[in-house]
Parts: sequence; structure tokens; C-alpha cells
Amino acid sequence: MKLKFLSTLALAVIAVQCAPKTDIIQDNIENAKIQLKSLIEASEAGDTVRIPSTYKDGEIVYVPTDDWVSGFFAGTLWYMYELTGDEYWADHARKHTEVLDSIQYLKWHHDIGFMIYDSYGNGLRLKNIDGYKDVIVNAAKSLSTRFRPAAGVIQSWDADRGWQGTRGWKCPVIIDNMMNLELLIKATEFTGDSTFYKIAVSHADNTMKNHYRPDYSTYHVVDYDPETGEVRGRCTAQGYSDESAWARGQAWSLYGYTVMFRYTGDMKYLERAQKVADYLLNNPNMPEDLVPYWDFDCPDIPDTYRDASSAAVIASALYELYGFTANDLYKEKADKMIESLSSPAYRAEPGTNGGFILMHSVGSIPHGSSIDVPLNYADYYFLEALIRKGNIEKGLAPVKY
Repeated sequence: MKLKFLSTLALAVIAVQCAPKTDIIQDNIENAKIQLKSLIEASEAGDTVRIPSTYKDGEIVYVPTDDWVSGFFAGTLWYMYELTGDEYWADHARKHTEVLDSIQYLKWHHDIGFMIYDSYGNGLRLKNIDGYKDVIVNAAKSLSTRFRPAAGVIQSWDADRGWQGTRGWKCPVIIDNMMNLELLIKATEFTGDSTFYKIAVSHADNTMKNHYRPDYSTYHVVDYDPETGEVRGRCTAQGYSDESAWARGQAWSLYGYTVMFRYTGDMKYLERAQKVADYLLNNPNMPEDLVPYWDFDCPDIPDTYRDASSAAVIASALYELYGFTANDLYKEKADKMIESLSSPAYRAEPGTNGGFILMHSVGSIPHGSSIDVPLNYADYYFLEALIRKGNIEKGLAPVKY
């Protein structure tokens, strides 16, 4: 989706402007019903429940349960239940959630928060299913084993495993890790054990201190010395360069500190989220339709890839931030992002795209992985943003937790 996409986008914008007004939330629900039912049928064919991740070269790509994206499809189905009230979605959400049971004991990477809270967390919130709370607590215990007291952070990746083992890191921490802290805070809520909460706060505080540039953009990776706590270096893994602003990293940054304010009420987290929002919304390389390029500093802009997943995460976070601040700009920009993502430029036609809702997301260009394809987490945060938008427009708090 490079220069050729721009003309398609222009036509799509004209079509949206000329089309009669519709209920954008309901329209997206009806579209999602068609797409996700198709994806359910494919992923549940045979005797094994499989986890759809993306769609490439005409084939759905499935991932194992220990992949970092394994919880998003279950979470997407829980959100469809929340949007529709139809037990069909809850039944299938439960099936795709419980296939992740063993992940509560995973200790070799930090993404257990994504994997368990988006699946079991939403299931617990919406259906209060017996046993789900125990899974969340066990997952928090597993995640806590990655806390490095000297640095005061949760180590994201093992430094001796896979491609990470080639970088010379000792204790790499990525901005994405902010998204796993909700799991810890909920574990304290469930158990009364403040250890989990304290780890979350320590991680958020040290990330705030060490990950940010003066303009409130964030580095992707900060490498610590686990023995002394000193910062050894700052770099990227998935962005254009060490000093560039990888779009999804900025999205995780905004979302993560908004969530931390939700649970702690600490104004420093709200202020950080607002600074990040200002950076994003005033960035000269933010496109007019507010669907970011994959990296804000990519020299090929505008002839480079968009990342719908970043837009979905940012929109969802902006709706929550609006709930805390009543700043109309945040809702206005989130609405614009949702309008763009709902247009033919980004939302797939029913019966296409392997059953995924959104097109044109980017996983990791430096790794040659998932480039200009649908991604299950783009769909997850898109539906989450729709729920939050709907809550606001009903006069409710954007987030029910």
C-alpha cells in the first residue's frame, strides 16, 4: 500500500463523503459478523481450535498458543459478544480462550499480559466464568518472575533466545511492555497482594524515566544492566532506526499510561498520556486520515506503508483519555480514525481478507514479517474502540472494567 494506495484512498474518501450517513458502529458490527463468522469456521474446522493471526498469499496464518498474539482473537470474539449480546460469540470466545490455559505458566517472555488478559480478562469481566480469575493470578505470578529489582522493570525478552540473542542485550525492555501491566494490577485486586501492583508501578515509573525523548516520542527498546540497573543503550527492533518513532510503539505508549492513570489516579500518568497524545496529533508526518505510517520518521513518507493497527490502538486510547479529560479534541480525532478505518480504504469487503476486518497493518518491517496484511490485534483494538465510542455516546464512561 504505497503510492498506488493514495489514489485508492482519495476515491474512498470521496465515496464516504458522498454516501448517506449511517450508524457507523452498527455498520461495523454487521460487517464484523460476516467476517468473523467466516474466520471462526476456518479456525475451528477439524478437531483442533487454531488461532488465526493474519492472512497472507490467500491463506490464513495460524500461530501456536505461546505466540504473543495468541489472545487477541479470543478477545475479539468477547468484544463481539459485548457489542451484540449474542451468546454465539460468547460460546466461541470461551472456546478460543480456554485453548490458552497453559499460558498462565509461561515465563519466557513478557507478552503474557496481552495473551491472558485480552482473553481470560474479558471473559471474566463479561461472564464471570469460574476459574478465570485463578488463571489471571497465575499469569501475573509468571510475569512477575521477569521483574528485575535493580532496574525496577520487567524484562521483555530473554537476551539469549532467537534473534534477540544476536543484539548483545542483557535486559531488553520494550515500550510494548506497558500493555502487560493491567494484568498485574488486576491480580492485586483479586488477591489483595500488593506485590503485583508495586511491580506495575515500578515498571511504569522507570519506563517513563528512561524510554522517552524530550518531544515525548518513545524509544522502542531500552537495554538495562540487570545487576546495576543502569541503562546500557536505547534502540529499536521494529522501527526504522534507533532514533525514529515507530508508530505502534507510540500507540502502546499512549494506551499504557492512560491505563495506568485509570488504575492509580496518579496525575503523572495522565500528564504523560496527554503529552504523548499531543506528540501524535501534532506530528507533521501524521496523515490527514490519521492512520499513521508504520514509522513517523521513515524517509520514504508518503511512499510507504500505513499501519491500521496503530490507528486502532490510538483511537481506543484517545476515547479513554477523553473520558478522563473531557478534551473534545481527543474524541474528535478518535472519531476521525474510526471513520477512516471504516472506509473501503482500510476495511475489507465482506467475504474477503480471510475473514479479518481491517486491511493494511504492519508487523515488523525490519524482520520482513506481516507487512501490509491484516492482523488480529488490529481487529481487536478496532472493536474495542467501537465499544468505547458507543459508551461515550450513550453518556457512559468509555471503559467498563
